[in-house]
Amino acid sequence: MFFFRKFSSCSVLLTMVLSLPTFAITTEQETAQAQLQCAIPTYVPIVSNAVQVTDDSIRITSTYSSIEKDQVANFSGDVTLIDKSQTIIADQLTFDRLLMQFKAQGNIHYQNQSIDILADELNASKNDKSSVMLNTSYQLYGNLGRGSAGELQINTKDGLSLLDSTFTTCIGDKPDWQIKASEINISADGSTGQAFHAQVRLFNVPVLYLPYFSFPVSKQRKSGFLYPTIGSSSNSGLEIEIPYYWNIAPNIDATITPYYMSERGTQLKTEFRYLTDLQSGSINVEYLNKDNAITSNDDARYLARIQHIGTLSDDFRAYVDYTTISDDNYLVDIGSKEYSSNDAYLYQIGELSYFGANWQTTMKIQDFEVLGNHQPSYKTLPHIETLVQQPFTLFTEQTLQGQFELYSELTSFKAETNQQVSANRYHLEAGFSFPVSTPAWFLNSEFKLMHTYYQQNDIQEGSELTKNVNRTLPKVRFHGGINFDRTLSFFGNNYTQTIEPQIQYLYINEKNQTTIGFYDTTKLQDDYNGLFRDRSYSGLDRIAGANQYTWGITSRVLDQSNLEIFRLSIGRIQYLSDNRLFDELIDNTTLANNEDSLTSKQSSVAANLFYRLNQQWQMSSDIQYNTIESFTNKSQVSLNYQIDKYNSVQLNHRYTRHVSGSSLEQASVLASFAINKDWAFVGRLTEDLKQNRSLESYAGLQYESCCWAIRVAYHRYINSSLSDDGENRDEFNSGFVLQFIIKGLNGKQGSIGTQEMFDSSIFGYKRHYDLQN
Repeated sequence: MFFFRKFSSCSVLLTMVLSLPTFAITTEQETAQAQLQCAIPTYVPIVSNAVQVTDDSIRITSTYSSIEKDQVANFSGDVTLIDKSQTIIADQLTFDRLLMQFKAQGNIHYQNQSIDILADELNASKNDKSSVMLNTSYQLYGNLGRGSAGELQINTKDGLSLLDSTFTTCIGDKPDWQIKASEINISADGSTGQAFHAQVRLFNVPVLYLPYFSFPVSKQRKSGFLYPTIGSSSNSGLEIEIPYYWNIAPNIDATITPYYMSERGTQLKTEFRYLTDLQSGSINVEYLNKDNAITSNDDARYLARIQHIGTLSDDFRAYVDYTTISDDNYLVDIGSKEYSSNDAYLYQIGELSYFGANWQTTMKIQDFEVLGNHQPSYKTLPHIETLVQQPFTLFTEQTLQGQFELYSELTSFKAETNQQVSANRYHLEAGFSFPVSTPAWFLNSEFKLMHTYYQQNDIQEGSELTKNVNRTLPKVRFHGGINFDRTLSFFGNNYTQTIEPQIQYLYINEKNQTTIGFYDTTKLQDDYNGLFRDRSYSGLDRIAGANQYTWGITSRVLDQSNLEIFRLSIGRIQYLSDNRLFDELIDNTTLANNEDSLTSKQSSVAANLFYRLNQQWQMSSDIQYNTIESFTNKSQVSLNYQIDKYNSVQLNHRYTRHVSGSSLEQASVLASFAINKDWAFVGRLTEDLKQNRSLESYAGLQYESCCWAIRVAYHRYINSSLSDDGENRDEFNSGFVLQFIIKGLNGKQGSIGTQEMFDSSIFGYKRHYDLQN
């Protein structure tokens, strides 16, 4: 055995380990994901009992060895070379001490922590830190990338170069897809690859020739084309999207997507994103110069959206969300990932906020672009609000912590049409609160005085509204609760049960407010959590009088890990005086649709139920029930069976007694499961039980192997028409989508899963428990 120490920083050919990447993927822990995922090669030393080398020395063992003129060392018979970064096994190895060169022949097995190589011959030079291997096959670690090369070159500076080579992420001697190229280069940092004179072969059949293309090898971002999507719909005909990703800088990128629609023309979509330590945002523009399916005009159709969140300093924050659109039916006809085709309003908001030690202020400019025949909204130009909170202490021997609060608001409402009233609103709200909380109980006391002044302009003749209105209302609120718990035992398992009663008293002086218009106010939901609110309406245009107390009780069952197994909450409001809700129009919907009579002494009973039978079965339900007239106002129930992330079935049902003067009842079923290790299915069906028709149906099928995947999906949903533009639209829009994915050429590694099929903007799917009242 020969032991060579410190051959002038003897990294020799093996310095390549410094240049090759360490590949990694994120593995899924779920059972189905483990079935779908192919094993990723990881580094395991080929010489398990070898002595570890931690310095710059080289350890060589062999059956035979000799030295010529104290310059050339020859080794043969089970030769093993080990240094701190790599291992070489060969039949023969020669080391020239003067030239600092290695040469190995016969059954060469080379390994470092990034790559495993089999070769017939190896030549390496320590001086230029390079090596060349002939007739090789290679496997990357932490990555499914593998292939062969007539000549494989390794250089610390330039990375890995493969001549007369192949590359694939498929397993086996007959890969489903393969790149065959005259040259493939992998960068020194292991992030990107380049192929020259390349054939893309599917099942050993050439399908595409490219004189040059680049591809990501790791998960680092890389400019280039993303996978195209091919589909067809009754709205737009044949659809083809070919996205191009531009990695402008580490914190700036853009995606440019030509979107071909055979019935409409070619649209250009662009998405620009940026991210800094203090700022983030995006700019999205979609533009179609002329829609061939629209015969009534030749105008361009477009959507543009700007979003920005920024920290200007330690105290100042900025927020912008602005969207504009060419016409009301753009989302219906063409669609966008920015908004759903069911959206009736587009946001146009700009905010600047300041946060001090005990106070904060926000200036906001807000508008909504209204789509379709909906009531026009108001612009707020501007809205300025300030909140001051100052803690204080009462008494000295037994302290009571309190807080003084002062809230002010100034809003200028600008009308969209000449038929609307414009107004300026000034609101001031001052008071004291005394929050007391312990692990066993809590009590919050609140005393406030609210004053609002309206200056209303352009009032139509015959209207109840008056130009100047002053409204002063006192508010008193007490909200407290107690927490009880005890230990339970079921089937040998210990649980904790809690009983959490709470009660609230609320008083707000009643005042006629019919002389005030509606500018930013609507009725809030009446679920269990809403029972303990101090307001029945959003905004300030209506503050309902109250002399009432609310009771509620919640019981939970927790397991030993504090996981909630069961929860039941129930409560209602008891009115001590007439329940004065405002029977007036808001958003073309009559507030008489409220579930409770204006003279009722109690509200509907609101209840919430959650039950987790085990890790797979869960049930969630909400209900509001009128016990006086014996009918259900609203209900929602969801039953979810989920084996893991990719295998689940969910059933949903919801009912609302009053929606725009009629009742609503819908049911839906969602399913996602792996048929076997290669095939997966996702589906969704939503039915309108009142009108006995399907609202939406969707089915997707995916095949996924270790190195490629294909998806096909069908979608059918109701086609809305938001304006009378003279165009005829079918009642339903339907279509299919096809997507082919080659793993390893776009940074994707391991299983891609099925969630993307639901999340895709093409289908507008929302996550579980989306049927809410």
